[in-house]
Amino acid sequence: MHTHNNFKTPSDEDELDDLDEDMVVGVIAEIEQEVLNESDSDNDEYDLVDMGAPVPPNDGDSDSNESISSDDSFDPNAVDSDSDDSMLEDAAGGSSAGGATSAKRRKDDQDGPSGSNREPAEATFDFDEDDETDETVRAIIAAIKKPRSAPPEIKLEDFITDICFHPDRDIIALATIIGDVHLYEYGNEENKLLRTIEIHSKACRDVEFTEDGRFLLTCSKDKCVMVTDMETEKLKKLYETAHDDAINTLHVLNENLFATGDDAGTVKLWDLRTKNSIFELKELEDQITQLTTNDQHKLLLATSADGYLTTFNIAARKMYVQSEPYEEELSCMGIYRGDSKLVVGTSKGRLYTYNWGQFGYHCDMYPGIKSPISLMIPITDRIACVAGEDGNIRACHIAPYRNLGVVGQHNMPIESLDVNTNGELLASSSHNNDVRFWNVKYFEEFGDIKYNEKHNAYKEKRHNLPSSKCTNAGDFFADLTKEDDDDDPGAGTSSNTA
Repeated sequence: MHTHNNFKTPSDEDELDDLDEDMVVGVIAEIEQEVLNESDSDNDEYDLVDMGAPVPPNDGDSDSNESISSDDSFDPNAVDSDSDDSMLEDAAGGSSAGGATSAKRRKDDQDGPSGSNREPAEATFDFDEDDETDETVRAIIAAIKKPRSAPPEIKLEDFITDICFHPDRDIIALATIIGDVHLYEYGNEENKLLRTIEIHSKACRDVEFTEDGRFLLTCSKDKCVMVTDMETEKLKKLYETAHDDAINTLHVLNENLFATGDDAGTVKLWDLRTKNSIFELKELEDQITQLTTNDQHKLLLATSADGYLTTFNIAARKMYVQSEPYEEELSCMGIYRGDSKLVVGTSKGRLYTYNWGQFGYHCDMYPGIKSPISLMIPITDRIACVAGEDGNIRACHIAPYRNLGVVGQHNMPIESLDVNTNGELLASSSHNNDVRFWNVKYFEEFGDIKYNEKHNAYKEKRHNLPSSKCTNAGDFFADLTKEDDDDDPGAGTSSNTA
């Protein structure tokens, strides 16, 4: 409290008597007024604290608080920088101004008047580059920018009955249920429709190219076989009423010979240089599901829906041998191990193995995938891809048998399979009227599996291979383990030392 000039301390009792009584009353009134002013100032500070506003520091520095006068009295006309009105004005400045105001309030609460400990407000909003969400976003962006390893999907309006790769060019033929054949030029970036050939009046069930790629052969439910020139797109030859029943399958032996099989079990051999078939044999009573032969072209093998494997001697034009009957449909087959093994797939998901030339009864049986197998295509000399009604394409190792994993998936049953000439690209069509491509080049790096080698059959059956659109659950934890090893490179050394 400051001492006023009109208040003088008496030196003795005599001088006190001489003071004017009115002066004493006035001094006492001033003292009471100052006490009341101090009380009001304290109440204002408490009110500011209750409202959440920062309390102005009262350290005697006139620069730090202009609202307090030099005589410690309150000036109502002074500008208070921390008042509620100034806060509202700052908040009305927009989102960026609001962020700056909030940062300023945090700094004013933490720092003293000198501001020696102040830090930039941006430090509160620093972005963590190692944030988990950002790792996910970066992974998604990297996956989008990653170059495709296989062509995109082809979608048609009509049901696709069969597919076939051209032997020399990047062309795939798609046969449809209405009798048309679509020719697509495929590539990793896009697929281009080259032409649509209207060939048959009914469903085209099988389509094949000759070995030199000059001609396109098709068979149909209309009992006809047609040969189309790929260069002129014109019909080269028509075998009208080639069979008495609907033709189900066709197999090209070389540039001139091809064989056909119908729904009634009849097998015929044809030569493009003649008008009629070379020979005809009917040893079966049900549909011929597939025809095949080896590179020597001496024997023609046929599987049928009535459970027989039948072999024909091409040169002698007669049946060579017929297997014992099976209580299941023999639906597909393939030749492996240097033409020494024949593997047949069945409607019960089994795989039967025959030694070449000994087709009377199988020498080995593998339970397979326990779901109907309707398609088989050799990828390498010891690896086959099989597919069926469950919509999955699975890879199997032949002799010894092993489930290698899932190559690819469809949402509906798979209708046809084919692999291109170099064996790197697999194509499949399903009941969803789509064709999907799978890059299977990684099979070239697969080592040979030995007999009696330990393996986990349950895990192998559900394992997703690199071409699959699904990932394995164990891959996630494997990545975590790898990250831990990278973060602590000395952990393995310390454990070994211990």
